[in-house]
Amino acid sequence: MTLTAHQQKLLDAATAIHLDSASAKDAAFLARQFIQATLPHRDPKADTWSRKNGNFALGLQAGFNHLTGQSYGLPYGTIPRLVLFWITTEALRTKQRRIELGDTLAEFMREVGLSPDTGGGKRSDAKRLHEQMRRLFQARISFIQANLQDTRGEATLNMEIAPRTVLWWDVRKPEQGSLWESWIELGESFFEAITSAPIPVDTRALRALKRSPLTLDLYALCCYESYRVQKTRKPRFLAWRSLMVQLGATYHGKRAQNDFQKECIKAIRKIQAVMPSLKLEIIEGGFTILSDTTTAIPQAKTRDSLPPTQ
Repeated sequence: MTLTAHQQKLLDAATAIHLDSASAKDAAFLARQFIQATLPHRDPKADTWSRKNGNFALGLQAGFNHLTGQSYGLPYGTIPRLVLFWITTEALRTKQRRIELGDTLAEFMREVGLSPDTGGGKRSDAKRLHEQMRRLFQARISFIQANLQDTRGEATLNMEIAPRTVLWWDVRKPEQGSLWESWIELGESFFEAITSAPIPVDTRALRALKRSPLTLDLYALCCYESYRVQKTRKPRFLAWRSLMVQLGATYHGKRAQNDFQKECIKAIRKIQAVMPSLKLEIIEGGFTILSDTTTAIPQAKTRDSLPPTQ
């Protein structure tokens, strides 16, 4: 059987990861809040959006451009997810709220298989990257945690992602030098939130899985749960029903859970190919991450940057 280009890339990534175990240079990070509840998969075509997961909720509010009189729109799909991986990794590396969008961003985007150097049509990587970055950086975000002991209580954290931004970008000439004379300054609360409990992932796996926001979300979740399993040496059962609320809010109708389950199983097979440390069993109602699972990036190579076991 002839493999598609995507299948060949997945096979190549799986082979590389199996032959060369992950090291610190392969590590990227994501804040666990974006695993507890994830960004939209598709364009919500609205200025506000939220996703709930038990007693936790993530809310987004689109920024407004007062020069044009128009909303920036909300971030969605794979690109803002990849950018959040990069932002968190850079914030941890530099320990600074101000992040330069120069060669380091370009290098990361190339690492995950996108090209910031190509212009062209509206679906070019440069144009999509620019649009989603503006949507992400201009958005306001809320993390809301209910008090389990008192249903009337809740803790809310409302934040600007990047209250200061300088984005010089001409997507018709993305190779011009001014493209990378740009920077963002993360909001203080957002910076503290994303660096307080980051989850390590393998950049090589991100490259192989980047076509699907659901697959990226599931991969990040498996990386988080693998840490919890390795810490406790107890298996973790994840139910399709709860995962659909956490990750798959775009599935609707009578067959929503069945459709979501089918897509999840496809995604899991891809994740297993690029995460050999993940041991799981698909059973009735969900899947179990087994007790002999280990983290995608060895714990010793991420020092104290691993998430808590809560």
